[in-house]
Amino acid sequence: MTILHIVGARPNFPKAAPVMRALAERGIEQQLVHTGQHYDDHMSAVFFRELSLPEPDINLGIGSGSHTLQTANLMIALEPIIADPKVDLVMVYGDVNSTISAALVAAKLGVPLAHVEAGLRSFDREMPEEINRVLTDQLSELLFVTSPEAIAHLANEGIPAEKIHFVGNPMIDTLLANLARFNVEHARAQHALDGPYAVVTLHRPANVDSDEAAIRVLKAIDQVATHRTVVFPVHPRGRERLMHLGLADIKNTIVCDPLGYVDFLSLVRGADVVVTDSGGIQEETTILAVPCLTLRTTTERPVTITDGTNRLVPFENLENELELVLQRTPSDNHVTPALWDGQAGRRIARIVENWLSGRA
Repeated sequence: MTILHIVGARPNFPKAAPVMRALAERGIEQQLVHTGQHYDDHMSAVFFRELSLPEPDINLGIGSGSHTLQTANLMIALEPIIADPKVDLVMVYGDVNSTISAALVAAKLGVPLAHVEAGLRSFDREMPEEINRVLTDQLSELLFVTSPEAIAHLANEGIPAEKIHFVGNPMIDTLLANLARFNVEHARAQHALDGPYAVVTLHRPANVDSDEAAIRVLKAIDQVATHRTVVFPVHPRGRERLMHLGLADIKNTIVCDPLGYVDFLSLVRGADVVVTDSGGIQEETTILAVPCLTLRTTTERPVTITDGTNRLVPFENLENELELVLQRTPSDNHVTPALWDGQAGRRIARIVENWLSGRA
């Protein structure tokens, strides 16, 4: 019986790696499809090298486009692959367009679907990712959740309890497996840092897809740079607009291309604070015990606030929150979420093996 893994964007790769490894240990046949939603070396190929992911069996090379165009092209390209009679289960990860596209195609073809990182909710339907999450969960046969509140979200949406499995967070499996490789001194040397610093990552459409929003981002970076040297790996999505509006002119700010997995988390590990709008970074800073200020009004990962280092911060409150975080003495009483222990991939593999046995 064959499992078809669909990945397409940078956040998918560290989630898929431990699941594929654990399934391989159980001798389960797998195929890996890379849709090419993210396609340059920094956003894609470097993750395959660093995380020992197998070369994709199929690389679709879909590339960029509007949400509608990208989703449509993904569905057309995925249909003949998922329709292969040898495919018994499609596994998707997270909330990117590759995920919802594969989910819709699998549903149309009657192929069972498993969703890794199910049940996350920001309750902000203006986020494209929220629509992707909700719809993918409704179409899934196996729903693997990373934190307890996700179980309640799925129950409220009518998902039967027997489909829901609390397994922990496979992205944290990858982080813990690579922890010894995160070299802060190397990161400092790489960016010529000789003192304390902050890391900033801001790329969501609401923050970079208009001049008004991008100017707000630049003001936020300038605020952070008054307290710490800023390192800002710029996502391709907003780079042109931010540079045009003056990103390179902000003092005490180092602008660089996106970093590979090990280089980026080495940089994060040594930071005094991370300012972001990313979902995954909220989880990674929680495990690394680095303060994280998320410039959003909602988060689909509230466990990083209750059991982690994350805080939601409106743009207008950033200055005050920065001062509070940087004045705070680091605590040794670091709490991490339940089952974020490096074993999520193995739990998922065991459940999938039992499910496949039942179908056989």
